[in-house]
Amino acid sequence: MANPVDVYVGARVKLRRQLIGMSQEKLGEALALTFQQVQKYERGANRVSASKLHRIAEVLDVPVSYFFDGYEGGPAAHDGLGEPPAAAFEHEQLSRKESIDLLKAYYEIDDPKLRRKVIDLIRTLAETARTSATA
Repeated sequence: MANPVDVYVGARVKLRRQLIGMSQEKLGEALALTFQQVQKYERGANRVSASKLHRIAEVLDVPVSYFFDGYEGGPAAHDGLGEPPAAAFEHEQLSRKESIDLLKAYYEIDDPKLRRKVIDLIRTLAETARTSATA
């Protein structure tokens, strides 16, 4: 069974790779790996070494800490239960094509004030949908 940290780091690698529109093949080429090895890293089936993670961070243009942002795993976080942290669900949602498309379009907006308005609009729409669903 894969280690939860490896799965989390792999999901973050996949998310970042998709956000910048890079294929597994291109990432593999930049790392001198096969795309199959990249797939194994992204699934958490294979553990990424520290030096390889550093190189992945360089290629994907993020700090190494990016791969651990939001991770709240570990035995204490589960109160003794074998359930994964809530962040795993969030990564599942963020890995969907529509989520990636939304994020790409959002970051194409250069004006920070306009981006804030987009967030406000989406929150308003979500609140309206919640209210309609309970009515």
